[in-house]
Amino acid sequence: AWNVASCSCSTMGTAEDIEWLRWVTKQFGSIAGKDKEISLEEFQRALQVKESFFAERFFALFDADGSGTISLEELLRALRLLVHGDQGDKLSFLFQVYDVDGETRTPRLSCSFGDQGGIWEVGGLCSERASGSIEAEELQSVLRWCLRESSVSLPEERLGHLTRALLEAADRDHSGSITFPELREQLEAFPELLENLTISAASWLKPPVPPERPRPRCLSRGYWHNHRGQLGCLGGFTALNLLLLALGALRHRGLGPALMVARGCGQGLNLDCALLAVPMLRRCLTWLRSTAVAEALPLDQHVQCHQLVGCVVLALGAAHSGAHIASLGECGGTSATPGAGGEGAPAPGISHGLTMRHRLAPPRSTHIPCALIPCPQVFYWTHLSYISVWTLLILHGPHFWKWFVVPGSLFVLEKVLGWAWRRGQGLHIVEVNLLPSKVTHLVIQKPPSFHFKPGDYVYLNVPAIASYEWHPFSISSAPEQPETLWLHIRSLGQWTTRLYEYFQQLESPSAEPKPPGGSWSWEQPGSCSSPQDPCDPCVALVGCFLDGPYGTPTRRIFLSEHAVLIGAGIGITPFSSILQSIMYRYRRRRQSCPSCHYSWIEELQDQDMTLRKVDFIWINRDQKHFEWFLSLLSKLEMEQEELEPGGRFLELHLYMTSALARSDVKALGLQVALDLLAAKEKRDSITGLRTRTQPGRPDWDKVFGKVAQEQVGKVQVFFCGSPALAKVIRGHCERFGFRFSRETF
Repeated sequence: AWNVASCSCSTMGTAEDIEWLRWVTKQFGSIAGKDKEISLEEFQRALQVKESFFAERFFALFDADGSGTISLEELLRALRLLVHGDQGDKLSFLFQVYDVDGETRTPRLSCSFGDQGGIWEVGGLCSERASGSIEAEELQSVLRWCLRESSVSLPEERLGHLTRALLEAADRDHSGSITFPELREQLEAFPELLENLTISAASWLKPPVPPERPRPRCLSRGYWHNHRGQLGCLGGFTALNLLLLALGALRHRGLGPALMVARGCGQGLNLDCALLAVPMLRRCLTWLRSTAVAEALPLDQHVQCHQLVGCVVLALGAAHSGAHIASLGECGGTSATPGAGGEGAPAPGISHGLTMRHRLAPPRSTHIPCALIPCPQVFYWTHLSYISVWTLLILHGPHFWKWFVVPGSLFVLEKVLGWAWRRGQGLHIVEVNLLPSKVTHLVIQKPPSFHFKPGDYVYLNVPAIASYEWHPFSISSAPEQPETLWLHIRSLGQWTTRLYEYFQQLESPSAEPKPPGGSWSWEQPGSCSSPQDPCDPCVALVGCFLDGPYGTPTRRIFLSEHAVLIGAGIGITPFSSILQSIMYRYRRRRQSCPSCHYSWIEELQDQDMTLRKVDFIWINRDQKHFEWFLSLLSKLEMEQEELEPGGRFLELHLYMTSALARSDVKALGLQVALDLLAAKEKRDSITGLRTRTQPGRPDWDKVFGKVAQEQVGKVQVFFCGSPALAKVIRGHCERFGFRFSRETF
């Protein structure tokens, strides 16, 4: 039993305990203020507790003398138990939180635990309990607060099912209540929950651990494996620029240092200005992805390559112009006597020729700085200056056209094909579904000649929203789906918000505006399904234009052996198409005996798909976000069970980051109840899927460790989501030696 003396500094024998005591004392002072007492409001903020129920329960257990405030001595008693106590201590604290009706409190320094009720101890504080057991009503009330704390919304009926599942599992003697020994026995079946049981106060309970100096990523084998194409092209690009700089400078070494620099930079600018648009030739890049060259070139980083070349053009252009200005200054400052032919006199015609040519010189790549400005309008309009820039470059540089002829021809060809494709379309949006979290699901008429691969994206233009704006979106339907294609668009910017509001406000004379979650279908005027009904109420189809499709890194997924797909939020959209196509191709492998009709899955690989295992990880912030694709995931689960009962070809992993971790005191009972009910009903209470939704964020070490242990084949990780999370996942992939690809437009 912990008592007052055990918390004093004099009995601490380790440096770790002393450091912990110093840290908690410091944090207590910053929270308590001048009165050196922590109130309930301060306690709730410090513990990061959202609901007042848990704050009040914890506060009552911490406040040993019942004064309404917590002193440093009281805080140390309770925190030492929760931070350094064993499982029995922590379970005793958990039991008292759940035993709501036990309110009679008697402070004591030491006492013993009772197995069937009576006196219970918390860090030197004993409370006389009225019942010493958790009744069904208490359990249901606590689970209700657990749901609120975890941002989970369930019907009252499901809450009753959770309560009964936990009560039936823990109530060994069928008394209708749970005693402390019964709770302890039940939770000991979940050792992973008790191992790190906390109260979510790590930000001020534990002193910060000094970070270990990480090994430089560039020295790891995984880093070189994932960046070999990027580093190879970067090295070649750098070497070629340096070579051109050197050749240009040496060729004009008799003209002085300034002109040597200017001519050397000019040679590099010939190459870089010609290459500037090459990384953005999306049709060429899409074609290259289907060739063997895709393994050697950093096609996934084409946007970064474009930005890099632009920055180099900006730097070389500044150096080129500055060197010529310096050269003109040198020429103006020399004392050249007419006819003397002195050493300082420039060669005839040199100064005049350079001056006239640089009066024609345009600002090199004037739109490059604007590419780094986070303003779509500035970005769009400044990039339209490329025609005038290239025209002036051809006039200014006598040899630039030789460098530009091939890239320029490809660029013009792409523009012509794109213009012809857009002008030749007459597409319409035939159905709209407004989903939770302001997601617009568009069902678009599929052109007969439109062929795409799973994971591809298109540029969408809706003239009713903005006639000149084109925005990229992943195709969320499978190529095998005839007649229509899907786009799921989340409202994150001006254009996407206007799109959602346009369909939200759109109404026909015969119906009220549909709320979010509703759907509409439109018909052409004059094509009403009922001949008795007039055609006037029919709303005309909304017109749109598509540019694409364009390939992404996920095109390599079918040539992988073990694919790990990770989507964050709306980042599931490309994987929606991929998962549907995977199951379609997996279904084609099914073989059946004509005599006995026994069916099995052919294990031999084919050219279309060499996949042997797929892990799909979907990370969402809250419960509503899962509603976007629940019907699709449910269908995939049923197909998996039908094709291969008990098989593990496709595994789903769902994470809800707003929910409290499984080891948190405020969520432990709820997570145990959800586990018990899911095992009983064979479905998750949060999503209705067979896959259990995990609370919190993924532990990537455990996730990738499990993937590595399976040893199904070479692992490739495909990610679509935020850049910050991509950086974290990339680092873990490099540690495990997995190939990493991120979808970027």
